[in-house]
Amino acid sequence: MPVKYICCECGKKYDPTTLAFRCECGGLFNLEEFDFTFSKEDILNNEWSLFRYIKALPFDKDFDLWQYVTMGEGLTPIVPLDNDNTNILVKVDYLMPTLSFKDRGAAVLISKVKELGIKKVIQDSSGNAGNSIAAYAARAGIECDIYVPESTSAKKIKQISSHGATVHIIQGTREDTARAALNAVEKGEGFYASHVYNPYFYQGTKTYAYEIYEQLNGEIPKTIVIPVGNGTLLLGCYYGFKELYDLGLIKEMPKFIAVQSEKCAPIYKAFKEGKNSVDEVTNAGTLAEGIAIAKPMRGKQILEAIRATNGIIITAPENKINEARKYLAQKGFYVEPTTAATFAGFLTYYNENRHHLNGKVIIPLCGAGLKKD
Repeated sequence: MPVKYICCECGKKYDPTTLAFRCECGGLFNLEEFDFTFSKEDILNNEWSLFRYIKALPFDKDFDLWQYVTMGEGLTPIVPLDNDNTNILVKVDYLMPTLSFKDRGAAVLISKVKELGIKKVIQDSSGNAGNSIAAYAARAGIECDIYVPESTSAKKIKQISSHGATVHIIQGTREDTARAALNAVEKGEGFYASHVYNPYFYQGTKTYAYEIYEQLNGEIPKTIVIPVGNGTLLLGCYYGFKELYDLGLIKEMPKFIAVQSEKCAPIYKAFKEGKNSVDEVTNAGTLAEGIAIAKPMRGKQILEAIRATNGIIITAPENKINEARKYLAQKGFYVEPTTAATFAGFLTYYNENRHHLNGKVIIPLCGAGLKKD
């Protein structure tokens, strides 16, 4: 299907073949709405990757290049946190080829890049998204430059470079890193395969919702807990559940509980103040580097998604992150600090509101601890 980009600010449409990465007005792209039908019968049961939902993805019906890109990402298990409270479920989304949920978006975006015939991509990341893009670009035979902040863990940098990508370590903040990557893109050095700017990435992360729908046989949990920095998983998850709702496959939308680090919480601040846009804040430094985004480019859309689900935003106490990490490890799940922060924020909220939480809750475990230590 010839799906176009549409500017979230002025509404101007662009054909992806133009290789534009944002509107001339400065606005970021969404994908225009596309018509498709989908039901359980449309799931490709013999395909053991997120491309089992290919009929819900914005590709032509004869599109098959994904078969040369996929590494079996997706289909991650949903299990109870423990036997004492089977309503609290975790989706072990670090069980991916590069040990991060970002493989969902990378697989779909790089498939689109392959279709467009692009030879080189550029990405900026605090680590996980860059690693995913590097891995899938390598598999697709595409050259890759990844820009990372100097605070990125040595293990993540090594993992990125092992895929053959050129790593550019940028002094300063996560925002400085993004500016450096954008500068390279604007000079014509490569296609911006951004997990923030490019809407095809969110088409990959929306499969998180489709998997929950399939794995729980349509019994969607009342509450979805999601970490939020750039909103990569949150927006994709929202798009996925909204599609399922609009198709009549689920009866109601789950409530979103978004978690930010208390040391870097611009979206939380805007939400509490009742604003519709997000102002940049100062990153005070946090263990949760994956969600430490001082200037989230899609802040307005994130606020809209949370409010549309009657959701809330909470913060993760910095002094509880390591404690939560140890707690999860004792349950069998070894996660990186950003995932632990999500859990720390939820536990604090849960202990204060457990009598008001009805039904099942799903929490993603987004990144493996081996990526950090």
